[in-house]
Amino acid sequence: MTALDAVQDGSPAMKSGDAPAPGGSRKFRLFGWIVLAVMAAYLINNYLTYWQDLPGIDPIFGKPGNGSLPILWSWLQLALYGALVLSAIAYVLRSADDLRADSKRISDFNAFLIRAAFFAVLIVGLVDSAISFLRIEGFLPDIVGEQLAEDLGKSRFRGAYVHMPLIGLSVVIAAFTRTLGFTWLALLVVGAELLIVIGRFVFSYEQAFLADLVRFWYAALFLFASAYTLLEEGHVRVDVFYAGMSSKTKGYVNAVGSVVLGMSLCTVILVIGMGGKQNIINSPILTYEVTQAGFGLYVKYLMAGFLGVFAVSMLIQFVSYFLDAVADIRGEPGGRDHDSHTVQ
Repeated sequence: MTALDAVQDGSPAMKSGDAPAPGGSRKFRLFGWIVLAVMAAYLINNYLTYWQDLPGIDPIFGKPGNGSLPILWSWLQLALYGALVLSAIAYVLRSADDLRADSKRISDFNAFLIRAAFFAVLIVGLVDSAISFLRIEGFLPDIVGEQLAEDLGKSRFRGAYVHMPLIGLSVVIAAFTRTLGFTWLALLVVGAELLIVIGRFVFSYEQAFLADLVRFWYAALFLFASAYTLLEEGHVRVDVFYAGMSSKTKGYVNAVGSVVLGMSLCTVILVIGMGGKQNIINSPILTYEVTQAGFGLYVKYLMAGFLGVFAVSMLIQFVSYFLDAVADIRGEPGGRDHDSHTVQ
C-alpha cells in the first residue's frame, strides 16, 4: 500500500548545526519497541489464559486465577513479558538508530495487520451471508447434508470451523497483496444497502442477514480505517494554533499527544475490554455471541473483536507516529509535511 509507505528518504540534507547527536534517539526507540512488546505479551497471555485455560499472572499477586493449573504457569506467563521486552531491547541495541526507518517498519506491519482484518471481514461476511441465505430458503441440507446443516446453525460450530479458517486464509492473502481495500469496502457497504432497498421495495424480500452484513462491514470500515487515517492525518484536528507552529513544535505536539492521548486511550480499551473473562471484548468472543435473529449473520462476536483490532492497530500506529514526531523534533530528514500531507 503506497499510502503507508509514505515515509521515505531523500529530503534535503540538514545543516551541520541542526544535526542530531549520534545515538540520542535510542531511548525513544526503546520506549516505542517496549510498548509494542508489552502489548504483544498482553495479547498472547490473554489468549493463553482465556482460550487455553492457563491461570494468568493474577495468582502471583494473590488474586484468584483462571482454571486450576499450578502457579508455575503464572510465572511462565509473566516471564513472557520479560522475554519480549528483552527481545525489544536487544533489537534496539543491535540495530541502527534510525527513527524514520523504525517508524516505517512499524507502520508497514500495521498495514499488513489491517489488510488481513479487511480481507477477513470481506470473506467472512460474504460466506456467512451465503450460509444464512441457504438456511432461510431451505437449500442448505440438500447441499451439505442434514447433520452439517444443523451444525452450521450453531454459533460455536460456524465460528470455529468456518470463520476461523477464513480468517487464517485472510492473513495469507494479506501477505501476498498490497491492496488495503478500504475504498472497496465502502463501495460494498453501499452495494449491500442498495440490495436491501431493491429487495424490499421491488421484490418484497427482506432478511435479517442483509442488515447484519451492512452493520458488519460498516463497523469494520469505521474502526479499521482509523490507523490508516491517522497516518494520512485525515482525522479532524483543531489546528488554530497547530497550523502556525514550526516543524519542531509540531513534533513536540504530536509526540506528547501520541503518548498522553493516543497510547493511553488504546491501553484503556485493551485493559477494560480484555482484562477478564467477562469483559466486553473477551466475553462475546469466548461464547461466539450472535444476534437474536435466528437467520442473521453469526458475526456479533467478531464485531466485539473489532474494538480490540481498533485499539491494537491504533496503538501500533501511535508508536510509529511518536517515533516520526521525535525525528521531527531532532530535525532528521525524510519527515512529513503536516500541512500538505506529503513527504518533505
